[in-house]
Amino acid sequence: MILLILSSVVCCCVFYVQSFKTGLTAKNWALAGLFLGPTIYPLFRSRQRIKLQKARGYASYLFLA
Repeated sequence: MILLILSSVVCCCVFYVQSFKTGLTAKNWALAGLFLGPTIYPLFRSRQRIKLQKARGYASYLFLA
């Protein structure tokens, strides 16, 4: 039980900082991380990608070497 609470608090802090850095709504993601823990991570990454894609434009390409 303590491990579940501790992981939720850690996820809350991590999602808050990462969403603040990427320009997403930090409070909403912190609450989602607190209640859902690490299970929200795939949705969080997809929202980051969508926001980045909108900022760059849909016609631009990113070439990674």
